[in-house]
Amino acid sequence: MRLESYVAGAWQAGGGRAILLRDASTGAVVAEASSEGLDFAAVLRHAREVGGPALRALTFHERAALLRALGKRLLDFKPEFYALSHATGATRGDSWIDIDGGIGTMLVFASKGTRELPNSRVYLDGALEGLSKGGSFVGQHLCVPLEGAAVHINAFNFPVWGMLEKLAPALLAGVPAVVKPATATSYLTELVVRRIIETGLLPPGALQLICGGVGDLFDHLGCQDVVSFTGSASTAARLRTHPAVVRHAVRFVAETDSLNSSILGPDAGPGTPEFGLFVREVAREMTVKAGQKCTAIRKAIVPRGLLGEVVAALQAELAKAVVGDPRAAGVGMGPLASLAQRDEVLARLAELESEAERVAGDPERFEVTGGDRARGAFLPPLLLLCRDAASARAVHAVEAFGPVSTVIGYDGLPGAIALARRGEGSLAGSVFTADEAVAAELVLGLAPYHGRVLVVNRHCAQESTGHGSPLAPLVHGGPGRAGGGEELGGIRGVLHYMQRTAVQGAPDVITAVGGRWARGSRERDPGVHPFRKPFHALAIGDTFRSAEREVTVDDIERFAALSGDNFYAHMSEQEAARNPLFGGRVAHGYFLISAAAGLFVDPDYGPVLGNYGLDALRFVKPVKPGDRIQVRLTCREKSLRADKGWGEVTWDTEITNQAGETVAAYHVLTMVSVHAIPDRP
Repeated sequence: MRLESYVAGAWQAGGGRAILLRDASTGAVVAEASSEGLDFAAVLRHAREVGGPALRALTFHERAALLRALGKRLLDFKPEFYALSHATGATRGDSWIDIDGGIGTMLVFASKGTRELPNSRVYLDGALEGLSKGGSFVGQHLCVPLEGAAVHINAFNFPVWGMLEKLAPALLAGVPAVVKPATATSYLTELVVRRIIETGLLPPGALQLICGGVGDLFDHLGCQDVVSFTGSASTAARLRTHPAVVRHAVRFVAETDSLNSSILGPDAGPGTPEFGLFVREVAREMTVKAGQKCTAIRKAIVPRGLLGEVVAALQAELAKAVVGDPRAAGVGMGPLASLAQRDEVLARLAELESEAERVAGDPERFEVTGGDRARGAFLPPLLLLCRDAASARAVHAVEAFGPVSTVIGYDGLPGAIALARRGEGSLAGSVFTADEAVAAELVLGLAPYHGRVLVVNRHCAQESTGHGSPLAPLVHGGPGRAGGGEELGGIRGVLHYMQRTAVQGAPDVITAVGGRWARGSRERDPGVHPFRKPFHALAIGDTFRSAEREVTVDDIERFAALSGDNFYAHMSEQEAARNPLFGGRVAHGYFLISAAAGLFVDPDYGPVLGNYGLDALRFVKPVKPGDRIQVRLTCREKSLRADKGWGEVTWDTEITNQAGETVAAYHVLTMVSVHAIPDRP
């Protein structure tokens, strides 16, 4: 079967000589792939001219709804995906990480898009910046979708997760994707893309697939395109310096293989929960996906005095691994993705063995359950021990991208940190300790050289996702050798595909551009109390100004009696006079908020369904007995929840005193019905 690429709205098979893709366990041909003859300029043109406009016409919430619907639909195809995934060498557990993990990541972005992004096409980044004394000149950062294509080049080890974890934030941002999976396992990616296209959920041009090489695709990149790459550091360097990438300053997000470490704390000796957790985690990272993970533990850094105990415990744990065809019963570790990958690992193993001794596993003698020993890409877990890591080179520079890890000893926490940092930039590090002070020192020492640091102890271990698990809400990437980029990270990942622009001007201009009322902008007279208007009738800038209310000593004392807040500044004129901030008795800040609600709330039944919080509350100036307060309430921002029959409305709220000075400012958050006020029963 020759795989097809999905480009310019059609499935197309490449011509010429194809690459044979083989089952990792049996060597049988699964498919063949070629992209020869594809018009790569047309691929990018289709993304820019068809996919981009269709996605940008949708709001963030509408794009999130597409992701949610697509993720739920993909769950129906899991049995088909799992069956084919075995050919890549993945066990059922490996496939769960790849397939369920990928779909789960898409659903996380769908949820975050709905909860954390506005129901609009513009994302306002940060607060309004005052740029002048009088407030007539202000600035606002905003983000809009890039108008090019997101070119996603993925690695062979996660043909589903690798695609979906990049695709979800790009589509949520409003940028169409061109996916290029690693050829060795592209048959699984192609199947998933076929099912995605068949759902009809995505707009035309939102997703294209290239099975095979990228041809001259990079020659046609422009300043609005983004390249997101996962793979080797050498390939990343070659692509990053492509003339078109350099000439057009194309955004290049790289996540490359790195030498990741796990450190056993000095307190975590044999018999402690943390010792057992460490041993099991190192063994798991060596056997899951046959060690083919960019986040896998390559260096197990342990107190020098515990080298013998750690090696013995790992030998016992690794001896439990059953290597073989993932389809065979009892197999817990499958083959590598290909014979070429196995040969690459053995070559790197030889380099490591020049300065470390192998203490577990023999690539020449090990049992294989099922599969074809000669034609399958099998290796056992291979554990090395480096007794002089300080003077070693290979253990800090050579990565065998397979079931290989090296145990090294350290003297003192600074020594452990130095050994981990010699990887010159890592995706992930982990620490196993029950001592919070040890954890703090190690985390802060590792942080400059690591994209993510996991700390495991007996209290969080049961719920911990493990050393090698990137999570959608957290950034995935790292400095230096790890590529210098970031993926995932929740909304941070979405912003990789957007242009941040600083807009300067009058408050009314900022309001018009961003769709969010800027303080100092024109206030609108709604004609009625704005709480009487349903969601769609409300306009940004609709404002209510209340009558005044005098704050009295009796108010303060009754609030103290009701709330139990008898802080001296409210209750004693003498003691409050000693406070340099107040110089006398003042009203409770929370009384002012309550009194303000009494001034602006319309009490009758209406479209406002409820108040769900306050944001950005600041008490600016104290209020003393005899002061008079007044409230301004302005419709600041609207975000429709169409499926719920209501929308979120944020009200800019300001309490002023009789001199017009601001005493408190905050945002009131309400849920407002889309329906008009019904007649009274």
